[in-house]
Amino acid sequence: MFESVLIANRGEIACRIIRTAKRMGLRTIAVHSEADAKALFVRMADEAHGIGPAPARESYLVAERILEVAKRTKAAAIHPGYGFLSENADFAAAVEAAGIAFVGPPASAIRAMGLKDAAKALVEKAGVPVVPGYHGAKQDAAFLRERAVNVGFPVLIKAVAGGGGKGMRRVDRLVDFEDALASAQREAQSAFGDPRVLIERYVQAPRHVEIQVFADKQGNVVHLFERDCSLQRRHQKVIEEAPAPGMPEEVREAMGRAAVEAARAVGYVGAGTVEFIADGSKGLTKDGFFFMEMNTRLQVEHPVTEAITGLDLVELQFRAAAGERLPFVQSDLAIRGHAVEARLYAEDPERGFLPSTGKLHALRLPEGEGIRVDTGVVEGDAVTPFYDPMIAKVIAHAPTREEALDRLAAALDVTVVAGPRANAPFLAALCRAEQFRAGRFDTGFIERNLEALGAVPQPVDGVAVARGARVLLEAEEARAVHGAPLGRSPWDAADGFQLSGVRRFVLPVQADDHATEVSAEWSAAGFVVEGPGRVRDDGSDRGLTIVQSPAGVHVVRKGRQTLVRLPAISDSGDAHGESDGALKAPMHGKVIAVNVSVGDAVTKGQKLAVVEAMKMEHALVAPRDGTVTEIAAEAGAQVAEGAVVLIVAE
Repeated sequence: MFESVLIANRGEIACRIIRTAKRMGLRTIAVHSEADAKALFVRMADEAHGIGPAPARESYLVAERILEVAKRTKAAAIHPGYGFLSENADFAAAVEAAGIAFVGPPASAIRAMGLKDAAKALVEKAGVPVVPGYHGAKQDAAFLRERAVNVGFPVLIKAVAGGGGKGMRRVDRLVDFEDALASAQREAQSAFGDPRVLIERYVQAPRHVEIQVFADKQGNVVHLFERDCSLQRRHQKVIEEAPAPGMPEEVREAMGRAAVEAARAVGYVGAGTVEFIADGSKGLTKDGFFFMEMNTRLQVEHPVTEAITGLDLVELQFRAAAGERLPFVQSDLAIRGHAVEARLYAEDPERGFLPSTGKLHALRLPEGEGIRVDTGVVEGDAVTPFYDPMIAKVIAHAPTREEALDRLAAALDVTVVAGPRANAPFLAALCRAEQFRAGRFDTGFIERNLEALGAVPQPVDGVAVARGARVLLEAEEARAVHGAPLGRSPWDAADGFQLSGVRRFVLPVQADDHATEVSAEWSAAGFVVEGPGRVRDDGSDRGLTIVQSPAGVHVVRKGRQTLVRLPAISDSGDAHGESDGALKAPMHGKVIAVNVSVGDAVTKGQKLAVVEAMKMEHALVAPRDGTVTEIAAEAGAQVAEGAVVLIVAE
């Protein structure tokens, strides 16, 4: 076994790898960007080395710098994690050429399976069914448009390189094809450095089922059963589970056999995932699934496989890379119970799932029987705009699927994130969604049920506003009493005494982006605050988490955060500037396209600019018909959240 390993990654996956490596007695070496200099994984590693500025293309994607650190620290192995360089064949080859073990498959296997078009051609020759489409090298826009017409709408445009839903667009109408193609190509270039795409038919009612495979250098290959990753939004997985609900044993065997043969065909070593798309309209059948791609790395959702098999996949990766034989054969493996994983993201489901950045003023993650949490941050850390906004993965394991979903929902209910917005309430609602629990779902389930899942603008939480206002009033009372230069005045008494009636006043407050007001009423027994919806708070409700920060009072109730503060003069008007025609950046990011010029006439809903943050594109659309009167940020500029990008006048 190796004596040391360099982890060429960051965040929760780096922490995950470090934990297993330390248990196995390996010296752990971290590399980090300037933005991650104080990150949790850096603190956990035995040693850490800087490799460049915050943008990944200047640090985590610079293979030469990582190799230089590996040589200087005499690292015996490099574990690439997932994302970044994990599926870069040239990097794998360079690691091996340097005499360092690559904890992953050989470069030849990555090349064979790393590009979706080549992988489809390979497995198709082996008799594995693939989705109809165009997987060739020609990338002319007019030609791809013609191919899409031949395939028949709806179609999927998919980046040839990479994964994670980046560079992927569903197109339902021919008129939308060119814009979607350009957007997919830009995103693919940004995320993977390769703008090439393929076109394939969109499978109706699709289920996304993937098989975990494992291979050693002696040619032994097994599968570790399947995961269902059908709960997705914008092709990004949201909740994953193992085993797949409604999976007949004969279909499991057929998928597993196909996945194993695909791995054998490329001389695979280590952990890999073969992904299939199934026609969910007919249930899971032996003739109703198609090969999509193979991910030649560890997956984000690997903990659910670990839960149902009792295996440590990272340990198996190390042992396979060191040349050890797999310690089991297929017949030794069995499924134990059910596991479900939810990805806790710093994003706001009520605002179109916009990424949310900032300091984690509070972070309290769940614990308990059957609960596992993988995270790369702790309270006090910051979610930056440079990388994926994942806060943690919350995994529940139980004897049955129903128990696992109940356990996960309860864990999400007690999860507290204050500062950036988080999607915990949305995830809990998914766990409790009746159709999902009944197994009636596909990859379009979330988009069809956004309102029922709470992923639309919600009314102000009156309970949270009342409690937040109460905290503000108590703080003001303490300031008045203890901050008085000559001591406390008798007129400062908060005992409710006055010459007639009950003392009451109305206080304007800002609840997130909403201006509202509360009323406070004093009596001899104390005081009560009444918030929106005539909700009354006397300080006795303990089902709330209160966190104070320079921004105000963060009140977290059932996972949902409300920021309560006293209004400032600048709070007048629409929070996003639409009342005056100003289009503002919804988050810190980079302007990658401005589609109009000053003086252009535009129509309501027209896409005027595109802001990229956390590797995803977000369109700024005209709030009304009008004329562009000002462009405040050009393509390539970095903009802060709330910064004006352009203005549309009536």
